Amino acid sequence: MRAAQVSKLEGPEAIEIVDIPEPASQAGAVVIDVHAAGVAFPDVLMTRGLYQMKPELPFVVGGEVAGIVREAPEDAHVRPGDRVLALTLLGNAMAEVAVAPVQMVFRLPDNISLEAGAGILFNDLTVHFCLRNRGRLAAGETVLVHGAAGGIGTSTLRMAGALGAGRVIAVVSTEEKAAVARANGATNVVLTDGWLAAVKELTGGRGVDIVLDPVGGDRFTDSIRSLASAGRLLVVGFTAGEIPIVKVNRLLLKNVEVVGAAWGEWVLTHPGYLQEQWAEVEPLLAAGKIAPPQPVVYPLEQAAAAVASLDNRTATGKVVVTLR
Repeated sequence: MRAAQVSKLEGPEAIEIVDIPEPASQAGAVVIDVHAAGVAFPDVLMTRGLYQMKPELPFVVGGEVAGIVREAPEDAHVRPGDRVLALTLLGNAMAEVAVAPVQMVFRLPDNISLEAGAGILFNDLTVHFCLRNRGRLAAGETVLVHGAAGGIGTSTLRMAGALGAGRVIAVVSTEEKAAVARANGATNVVLTDGWLAAVKELTGGRGVDIVLDPVGGDRFTDSIRSLASAGRLLVVGFTAGEIPIVKVNRLLLKNVEVVGAAWGEWVLTHPGYLQEQWAEVEPLLAAGKIAPPQPVVYPLEQAAAAVASLDNRTATGKVVVTLR
């Protein structure tokens, strides 16, 4: 089968398209003919050996797929021929055939394409975890998201209203990305230059209830300043590269919180949580209350460019690689 493989930890440019044997079927696992694979920021880090989980070289890039079930255990909730999306854990996604644990395979609603489906699990379930579990989103609250034109950002814009937010403010770096944020459902859009003052004006000086931050970097202190009383700043990642330092006296000023939100760690340590999430998110997707992602699609031959688009921050929305 064809696959996007990393054999040298030299960044996305080192990804090569190779022919390798198909993975063997495993007890308690589902074999999937992959139509599309999602790309996420951990894939960038893994190509450099900088992610906390480090697969042995060589490894196949990616951790989420959408495709058609080829084989499934007799007692599984999916059958051969079903359209599914799945998590493959540590790599092994960007290939024509993938094997996933049965508990990490989910039926794809009929109203969502396989290409869009490949962009759902990692980002949407991360955002669901952030807003529901770690952010404790209450009905009518205001959510602000940094990097709002990226994968996590557009997922937040698509989902926050369906999960109860009354207003969603998008922070972006360019007018082009502002258009992407509006298309994905932002209530308001502000540019990074002067964003804090703009948010204070939009909220009448009150501030926002939740900041969801996958960016980090030098805007972190202003994110704390942007919070309303009892607001929550959710730390999701550091695409800007710099890991901020918090002066905790700032947390006392308005009784605010800085909260870690690592969805992957939670999934691995809380059996059954993925199924709980999907039980809430799937009906909202199927009913159109959460719009499916509108991914930027690359063919497998351009897998290196697809991953690099997250590295150089040119990606808008979810990035997906097609294999069929």
